[in-house]
Amino acid sequence: MSDSSESPTPLQPATTDAAATSSAPRRRDAGEVKPRRFLIVLWALALGVVGVDQLTKVWAVAALSDGHRVQLLGDWLSFVLIRNPGAAFSFATGQTWIFALIAIAVTVVVIRVSRRLGSMWWAVALGLVLGGAVGNLIDRLMRAPGFLRGHVIDFIDYGGAFVGNVADIAIVCAAVIIMVLSVRGREIDGTHVGEGKGRHAEPAA
Repeated sequence: MSDSSESPTPLQPATTDAAATSSAPRRRDAGEVKPRRFLIVLWALALGVVGVDQLTKVWAVAALSDGHRVQLLGDWLSFVLIRNPGAAFSFATGQTWIFALIAIAVTVVVIRVSRRLGSMWWAVALGLVLGGAVGNLIDRLMRAPGFLRGHVIDFIDYGGAFVGNVADIAIVCAAVIIMVLSVRGREIDGTHVGEGKGRHAEPAA
């Protein structure tokens, strides 16, 4: 005769614990999807900027080397080839190696901080910065008169105010995005300024 006082084996809690344990890795994997997507956006955008920048520079050298100007919007916007030995507005002419080193430093910094990405807009901004920096860096490394001293190909004339290129456009757009993100208090990891360090913010779009 069985003893009716024996307690049933607590199978249900064990089953529940096992299910919870098995579901934990899936939740962690899902949480890693967005950071990977941010990195993909950053690198895809950077490579796209570099590609477009270099292709347009090849076109500019081939089509505008004779010194003629192509009018797009009258005197407001035109194409004319300039080989820039300095920075924007011909600043620090003859000190190209300094800007080459700065571009290398910017590239290293962007790659390092990209490990903390938690915001799509920061991914876009850093991708534009990286693409723009590398686009002009290629000129300074590869073009005449020599390594670290190469002249940057500029060909977009903004009404005589200055002449730039696609890499410059990317850098300016990135600067605007970064200023807006800073004003809004959005950190690279997706959190807002003032949020506690112990809190894990949802990755931001």
